[in-house]
Amino acid sequence: MQGKRQANFELLRIVAMLMIIVLHYLNKSELVLLYTQEHSAVNYTAQLIEAFCIVAVNCYVLLSGYFLVESAWKPERVVSLAAQVLFYSLLIPVVLICADVVAAGELSAYDWLNYVLPIETEHYWFATAYLIMYLFAPLLAAGVKAVERRTLQLIISVMALFFCVWKSVLPASLATDRYGYDYGWFLFLFLIAAYIRLYGVPKLEKKRNAAILYVGMSMGIFVLTVVSGILAEVLPPFAYYMDMPDTYNHILCLLSSIGLFMLFKDMKPWEGKAAEVIRHLAPYTFGVYLLHEHILVRYRWMHWLGVDMVWGSWKFIPHMIGCVVIVYVAGTMVDWMRTWIFRGVRKLFARSRAKNEE
Repeated sequence: MQGKRQANFELLRIVAMLMIIVLHYLNKSELVLLYTQEHSAVNYTAQLIEAFCIVAVNCYVLLSGYFLVESAWKPERVVSLAAQVLFYSLLIPVVLICADVVAAGELSAYDWLNYVLPIETEHYWFATAYLIMYLFAPLLAAGVKAVERRTLQLIISVMALFFCVWKSVLPASLATDRYGYDYGWFLFLFLIAAYIRLYGVPKLEKKRNAAILYVGMSMGIFVLTVVSGILAEVLPPFAYYMDMPDTYNHILCLLSSIGLFMLFKDMKPWEGKAAEVIRHLAPYTFGVYLLHEHILVRYRWMHWLGVDMVWGSWKFIPHMIGCVVIVYVAGTMVDWMRTWIFRGVRKLFARSRAKNEE
């Protein structure tokens, strides 16, 4: 983007990352149990929260596609993203070993391969899918501008059938379904975001309609999983429908994501201290993800923060909020320091290059 970043979109970036932390807190701490295992009000509440947060990853990708379709592609951005991922994947095991949290002998050669080649090994699946999407971005941007609107609509419709409609209705697992954890799904989201940027969605331009879509589809995810869970106790095949709505490429999740994205898109631009704070914080959100989703950290951080004490209790709600704030603040601070280090390294290289040219 030229000039200042738009605070409404940057706020969505922050909200999406907070939602991602919530999802990880609920699932990787095993606070969310299958309906066939637990019918308590606490579990239903956790599932409801999950249903409203599952849109986070899709929204994050929609944001990127929305701006990349009109932005100049920068090869140095690829290097920057790869360097940022490598910084966390290598630094975290070293820090944990020095802090005596992890014994060096526990890490195998395969573990270190994951740390040295995080993109290739999908250490961070999101980073791998996102980087591939970014490499395709200039081709996709040129393509959507070269074809007619109706042609783009047809392409998106066919891809929607392939990626999410069939898996959402058929009572069987499809070989090509990766639940949205791959670059193919990200490319599809890019096309949707590009269409929104170029042509808009008139019916969703009103915030009321966008909010209804987000809330309605999120409630649909919750209701479908609850009903399927109840039926699965009598008819086992319904267990498939119990799991599917909480995947990124389910039709309900896709529609809910578009609703939330449009809700923030149509916010009136605003300025002031709050907008400046949002603009300052938003660039560090990817670092928040890379810090708490490192393979040595992703199943540990919530236990370090005492999640064991709130299992099956309503105390999980304030505890979850506190943990999310702690993780977000810690991730922001660490990525701020990384940015400072990277900036210093760039200056050193620039000075060295200038001296060589002299």
